Amino acid sequence: MKKNESYEEFVKGVWRDNPVFVQVLGMCPMLAVTNSAINAIAMGLATFFVLVGSSILVSSFRHWIPKQVRISCFIIIIATFVTIADYTLLALVPKVHKELGAFIPLIVANCLILGRQEAFASRYPTRLAVFDAMGMAAGFLLALFSLGAVREILGDGALFGVKLFGENFEPWVIMILPPGGFLTLGVILLFFNWFKYKKDEFLAEVAEAERSS
Repeated sequence: MKKNESYEEFVKGVWRDNPVFVQVLGMCPMLAVTNSAINAIAMGLATFFVLVGSSILVSSFRHWIPKQVRISCFIIIIATFVTIADYTLLALVPKVHKELGAFIPLIVANCLILGRQEAFASRYPTRLAVFDAMGMAAGFLLALFSLGAVREILGDGALFGVKLFGENFEPWVIMILPPGGFLTLGVILLFFNWFKYKKDEFLAEVAEAERSS
């Protein structure tokens, strides 16, 4: 039962309750830093580290954090992990850190991270909180990479800086500009909503068939 619970908490963040494609959270970094796949992955990994680390601490100390100041405590914990992620990126990949700019420190204000602390980590055991955080962070990373890869391929004809097409390819410059981010996100959200509609339609048909039989 514990394994099933952990699995469910992880899977829901990756697909069923994906923070971007289903809950539509974290839109600011989603649109701002996904003009390339490497930037998207760097932001996704930083968010993964912050969300998992802060969830472990919040869940571990949930019985000792006063309710009156819980939001302030959550923000201090999140800010600590953001600072670690910020300086780590600066030391290891300064070029990527420069391109991400202020969006790394702004992870503190990401409603996805604070929301998971308030809605889940502060209410459930550490094991479940970790799997919930890993699932949501993996879903966020998947969403960032999907958007970043599509925009870089169409907007620059490359992926991770490696050219994929010949010299005759004409890049869609708009894809690496802000309108391209909105357009790509809109298409992906359309696909998710279409898939959910078809799934609900199929389940309704199955239920109707069972009632008829």
